Amino acid sequence: MLHCWDTGSSLRILYRTAALVFLAAVAGLSQAPPAVKPASKPTRTAGDAEIERAIRARFAGSKIAANGFQVRVEAGTAFLDGRTGVVQHKGTATRLAKAAGAKRVVNRIEISPEAREKAAANLAKGRRRAQVKRGEPRSQTRGTP
Repeated sequence: MLHCWDTGSSLRILYRTAALVFLAAVAGLSQAPPAVKPASKPTRTAGDAEIERAIRARFAGSKIAANGFQVRVEAGTAFLDGRTGVVQHKGTATRLAKAAGAKRVVNRIEISPEAREKAAANLAKGRRRAQVKRGEPRSQTRGTP
């Protein structure tokens, strides 16, 4: 009897095809991923020098001038470096830089360990400092014309 279908050779072809597909997939995985371009460094723009001068002027006209923080501006981002003994000066530096025109601020100012300990002790005591204008008591000024 003649068969149109030879099962032995069909299975061999099927196994060989499956093996070739498997090897092609493994070979594709072992290839190195495509090279990724490293992110380019931000470059200084024309307005950066102006923003930098404005930040330095604001620092010089405030209480944080004594700290001598370093300022560098690249692509609108202000980089602040230095050390301080007053916790609040770090936040003040960020606010002043933003107010001077920086789009973003990277504040790398370090707070001294003594200042951190003092702030932690004040928080543990529940001590809050409030700005109170000294003058006449409020009760005396309310009822007078």
